[in-house]
Amino acid sequence: MGRLLALSLLGIALALLGERLLTLRNRLKASREVESVDLPNCHLIKGIEAGAEDIDILPNGLAFFSVGLKCPGLHSFAPDKPGGILMMDLNEENPRALELRISRGFNLASFNPHGISTFIDSDDTVYLFVVNHPEFKNTVEIFKFEEEENSLLHLKTIKHELLPSVNDVIAVGPEHFYATNDHYFSDPFLKYLETYLNLRWTNVVYYSPSEVKVVAEGFDSANGINISPDKKYIYVADILAHEIHVLEKHPNMNLTQLKVLKLDTLVDNLSIDPSSGDVLVGCHPNGQKLFVYDPKNPPSSEVLRIQDILSEKPTVTTVYANNGSVLQGSSVASVYDKKLLIGTLYHRALYCEL
Repeated sequence: MGRLLALSLLGIALALLGERLLTLRNRLKASREVESVDLPNCHLIKGIEAGAEDIDILPNGLAFFSVGLKCPGLHSFAPDKPGGILMMDLNEENPRALELRISRGFNLASFNPHGISTFIDSDDTVYLFVVNHPEFKNTVEIFKFEEEENSLLHLKTIKHELLPSVNDVIAVGPEHFYATNDHYFSDPFLKYLETYLNLRWTNVVYYSPSEVKVVAEGFDSANGINISPDKKYIYVADILAHEIHVLEKHPNMNLTQLKVLKLDTLVDNLSIDPSSGDVLVGCHPNGQKLFVYDPKNPPSSEVLRIQDILSEKPTVTTVYANNGSVLQGSSVASVYDKKLLIGTLYHRALYCEL
């Protein structure tokens, strides 16, 4: 009887593991392939060889790139090189990406930038918020951008127990932001277990010097985050659920869910087209290729444009798609004055004139 019970329990456990594995493959879109959608006037950006995970563009056309992200278990083309912040002036005829100098006292050797966001204060001071993973820990760094010197002055490092696995931020004040946690745990093994079991414990946190609180939760893996042009709504990408959540922002900074847009791809970072309010999404058509890197079968890239996201039936179009022959693992797409920048998790970056 004891052996029969043990065998039954083993069978149930194996069935559960098999079901979780099948579910994970579906969440990763492990069988999906893309057909190329090309843009005519594109070239790879010189100087970006190991990823530009996130891009943010100021209203004056200065674009910031977060480069060189490294995560446990994730492929890297430059595993021993620290990350950095690059800048490109999109008003130039032939813009180049230049690395910004960072003030003394900041630990450049362990700089591992992830999501970024800019904020312009009432006195025109530009702040750059950077999710940082020094030694695979989690901080948010606040810099002041000094344009004349092409440099960043480090102002503050933020750590908090409600920020255990930060992915992206959207700045809403000089020391105020919303942040996504893509996992509930910070321990690598528990992160893997959490993802495998599909616990949906990830969240969005609001941070200010006087208050830190969870304002939205229940995501599979909260990823990119941005804000509508009128500052009334927050958009959150849930990468493994293939969803974009639209949340209404209240005066107390709490969020309530308004709608969910379901897509057929892994949605990463979100950017706003300043001329239209459209949402541009850097996507991963096949997550398994992204996380299990094979140079002979590299991860593909996909960029979507979402028009009228607040409407009952938003219009979703594919702006760009590639099987990995040009661009591998697109994570972000940002636009300024008919110029499109596409960044990747750990590969190159693309500049296109639309």
